[in-house]
Amino acid sequence: MATLTAHAAGPALSPTNTSPIAAIVHLEHGVADGVLADFAFALRQAGRRVRGVVQQSTGGTGKEATMLVDLDQGTRFPLFQRLGAGAGSCSIDQHGVAAASVVLRGALDAAPDLVVVNRFGALEAAGEGFADEMLALMSEGIPLLTVVAEAYRFDWQHFTGGAGVELDPSREALDAWFAGLQRGSGR
Repeated sequence: MATLTAHAAGPALSPTNTSPIAAIVHLEHGVADGVLADFAFALRQAGRRVRGVVQQSTGGTGKEATMLVDLDQGTRFPLFQRLGAGAGSCSIDQHGVAAASVVLRGALDAAPDLVVVNRFGALEAAGEGFADEMLALMSEGIPLLTVVAEAYRFDWQHFTGGAGVELDPSREALDAWFAGLQRGSGR
């Protein structure tokens, strides 16, 4: 049986807590992104209607090689911009994030089984990035799965009003959460 850890203040996953809002909480960069992408692609292979964006490297070097990938169409959006050596400002490509937000807004009308969002991070904690789209999906009851670094866990809990389940970065944890959703919805 999969181990699901309720991180300190987050709600535990149980037969009575099958919240459609979940986050993979992680301490190390890189681990959760792959787990999220692999899970989303596996569900799509199994015939599930999964929409959203995942974070993937195009194989180049540096942050500029990281893209947001639309799970449905395969469209790639730049996540980081090249600022040059010594730049001290945030390198997130706001235009790339804005363009990718269309994917999440489109998911509202698609009646998906699940929407994945690459991350709840600094932008979303400040009410920017994908915050509006995530709130719209949650308000419609559409299952939502994202990644949250430990540093933004409190912000995530505040953002979801404590309604989100916090999952370990493992395939077993994600499978158990999604299976619980399916049992709860009768799908």
